[in-house]
Amino acid sequence: MHVRTDPDHVGAARAAGLDAEPVDPRIPDVQIRDYDAGSEANRLRTALAALMARGPYERADIEAAMDATGADVLLVDTNTYGAAVAAERSGRPWATLMPSLLALPGRGIPPYGLGMRPIRGPGGRVRDAVLWRVVERMYGRSMLPPLNRLRADAGLRPLRSPIDHLLAPARLLVMASEPLEYPRIDLAPSVRFVGAQRWDPPAETPPWLIEPGDPWVLVTLSTDYQADERLAAAAIEALRDEPVRVLVTLGDAQDVADLPAAPNARLERFVAHGPVLEHAAAVVSHGGMGIVQKAMAAGVPMVAVPFGRDQPEVARRVAESGAGVKLKPKRLTPERVRAAVREAIALRPQAQAAGRRLRAAGGPERFADAVEELAEPAAVARAA
Repeated sequence: MHVRTDPDHVGAARAAGLDAEPVDPRIPDVQIRDYDAGSEANRLRTALAALMARGPYERADIEAAMDATGADVLLVDTNTYGAAVAAERSGRPWATLMPSLLALPGRGIPPYGLGMRPIRGPGGRVRDAVLWRVVERMYGRSMLPPLNRLRADAGLRPLRSPIDHLLAPARLLVMASEPLEYPRIDLAPSVRFVGAQRWDPPAETPPWLIEPGDPWVLVTLSTDYQADERLAAAAIEALRDEPVRVLVTLGDAQDVADLPAAPNARLERFVAHGPVLEHAAAVVSHGGMGIVQKAMAAGVPMVAVPFGRDQPEVARRVAESGAGVKLKPKRLTPERVRAAVREAIALRPQAQAAGRRLRAAGGPERFADAVEELAEPAAVARAA
C-alpha cells in the first residue's frame, strides 16, 4: 500500500509500516481560513474555495503517484476534490473515504450540518424534505462551479448535485457507525459503514498523568486551527474550583498567552489522547470527529462545543446517543461549561453503553474487508 499524506504525518505512517510519501507541499500551503468568515454560509464558501484551490495540485500529485506505483485501486479523502477527479478519470476502481458522518439524505435523517434532532411522523418528513433541498442548494452553489471546472479540465462530465459527487466512486467508505450514525433503511448500495478508525501513534503515558489526585477532565482544541481558544479559557475558569484536574491540549491554537491560569490546570501543546482517556472523567472539545469517536469508544462522557464545519452535526449526535451534552459557542461561559461538565459526568453509564455499541459496529477489520471487496475485481483483471 502506498500512502500520500501531509508532510507532517509521513514519519508516523512510515513507522507504522506503510510506504508513505509527502504530497506536493503546495497542497497544505493553501490554508483553510474559514474561521475568519462570519456566517455559516460564508464559512462554507471560504472552506470550499480553499479545498478547490488545492484541486489542480492534488490531481497532478495523485496522477504522478499512479504512474510511479501502478496502483490498481485508489482511496481518496472526501475533501480532496482534485484527487477524486484524477481517480474517476483514471478508470480504476476507487473509493472515497469519509472520516465523518454520512452527508446523504434518507428517510428519518435530519438535514446534514444543521445539528437538528430527528423528528418522526409527517411533520418530520416534511421538515427533512424541505431542509435537505435547502442544504443541497447551499452546498451546490459553493461546490459545483469550481468542482465542475476541475472536472472539465479532466474531460469529465459536469455534476448537477453535490450528492452526485458523493455517489461517483464505486464505494463510499464512511468511518463512522451507530450510535453516532442514525439507523438508515434506504442506503445507497455503494455505501459501507466501516466504523471508527481510532489508531494513534504509540505513545508513553506521561508520569504526571498517573500521579494520585482528582480525576482528569481533558479539554482539547482543534488540531486544524479554528480560533477556538476561548473554549480553553472558559473551561479553565469553569473548573478551577471543581474537584478535578484539567488538562488542556492546545493543538495549533495561536492566542494562548492570555489564557487564564488555575492551580488545577495544565496546558500542553500536544499529549496523545489515548493514555489521557484512560484516566479522564470527561472530555470538553470542539466536537471534532476524531476526539468524539475516541472518547466515545473509551466510554468517557463529553461536552461538545461546535465551532463549525461538521461539528454542529457531530455534537447533536453526541447528545442523541446519550454520550454527552451539546453547548452552543454563543452560550460559552464558565458557568455554563461548569454545569455542562457536571451533567456530562453524570452520564457516564450512558457514555459507556454508547462506547460498547461503537466498538461493536466496526473498526480496522471492517475497513480492510471493504477495501478488499473493492480490490478483488482489480486483482482479477490484472491476473487476466
